[in-house]
Amino acid sequence: MASDKRKQSLYFPEEYLEEIRAESLRQDRSMSWIVQKAWEIARETVRQFPAANDFIVDGDEEE
Repeated sequence: MASDKRKQSLYFPEEYLEEIRAESLRQDRSMSWIVQKAWEIARETVRQFPAANDFIVDGDEEE
């Protein structure tokens, strides 16, 4: 599979960045690699979260 190398900025709380940085040093991997692997592991769990608009009730429908 070809790798897409598009640059994307993501913003994390400082605490998260420190944890990711520490793990990247422990594993001798880049922070990007750590985040990509974490996403690969977590993606199915995240897909089970309800979407934000799942909670919007249409004015014509009863709750």
